[in-house]
Amino acid sequence: MTRFLAQTEAAARPAPDRRRGLRQILAEDFFYAPGATVWTLVLVVLLGLAAWTLFDWAVLNAVFGPTGTLDASQACRAEGAEGACWAVIGDKVRLILFGLYPFDLQWRPGLACLLMIALYALSVQKALWRPALGVIWALVLAAVLVLMRGGVAGLAPVGDDQWGGLPVTLILSTFGLGLAFPVAIALALARQQRRFPMLQAASVGLIEFARAVPLVVVLFMASVMMPLFLPESWQVSKLLRVLIAFTLFGAAYLAEVIRGGLQAIPSGQYEAASALSLTYAQTMRDVILPQALRIVIPGIVNVFIGFFKATAIVVVVGIFDLMTAAKRAVADPLWQGFGIEVYLFAGLIYFVFCFSLSRFSARLERDLARDRS
Repeated sequence: MTRFLAQTEAAARPAPDRRRGLRQILAEDFFYAPGATVWTLVLVVLLGLAAWTLFDWAVLNAVFGPTGTLDASQACRAEGAEGACWAVIGDKVRLILFGLYPFDLQWRPGLACLLMIALYALSVQKALWRPALGVIWALVLAAVLVLMRGGVAGLAPVGDDQWGGLPVTLILSTFGLGLAFPVAIALALARQQRRFPMLQAASVGLIEFARAVPLVVVLFMASVMMPLFLPESWQVSKLLRVLIAFTLFGAAYLAEVIRGGLQAIPSGQYEAASALSLTYAQTMRDVILPQALRIVIPGIVNVFIGFFKATAIVVVVGIFDLMTAAKRAVADPLWQGFGIEVYLFAGLIYFVFCFSLSRFSARLERDLARDRS
């Protein structure tokens, strides 16, 4: 006997709320057992003592400027001065931020930095991810180069041997990694091209060479050996040579990250694209690369952060980035002994940029995961 069961459509239920309140977080993560409670309290006390000690040194007993009849450096060395000497930052901030750039023209690198920071802020807004954003990038970066170099629109020319500080760090990281990304995609795809063994061998050779030698060696080769292979009439500035070295070195590391994403794509994706009669270029552009790049977002951001900090190594070839400018500020005999404050200031700048990039990466991963669900 066949039985028929009546079916009724169930009402839609809302998704479970996975958010936790502060009390629940404390109860589940910090005070869930007697032993955990003890360790939590011990760590709170230790962190409280460390925070108070830091606050006392950095704020309560700090010297922020001249005191009475004493100038700033004398006030920092006066008897009883036990806190931080932030007066050195006020005195050396322009040297730290802009290096050897002519003093009366430092509004230009300052404006260039503001333009690049504004460009970063626009680029993290998903609503603005349109072709017009690429045009804005090109215009802003061109304006940055015009401001830094001058020679047009009535701006006095300034050679890149006088550039330094934060603008050099931002220029090397932005231009270097921006140019490295498409090169990395090409290298990753070429390394998987078994039908073209010469192309594959060239890609493997470049990637393995860049990964097998220190960055300082690549910088020396770009700075010293590159002019030997170019005609004498070609004058390539040192900063441009360093930028080329950063681009190739960063492309090699990014290529391996992207190749990992390509290998994570199931073969069924390739077969489905072939069944739809898509060409190789269409398959990679519309099917494979979007998925592969989504998978390796953490790895890509990790490389970006690493190379942003690695710009500090360009001092070995005579380029003055942010850290090098900070070292020059510390070398002033008037401020000997106050390097901690200068390095903390420079470290804070690195932290703000790197942490912002890390948070953007986390937000992007959440947004893409939400779009897929």
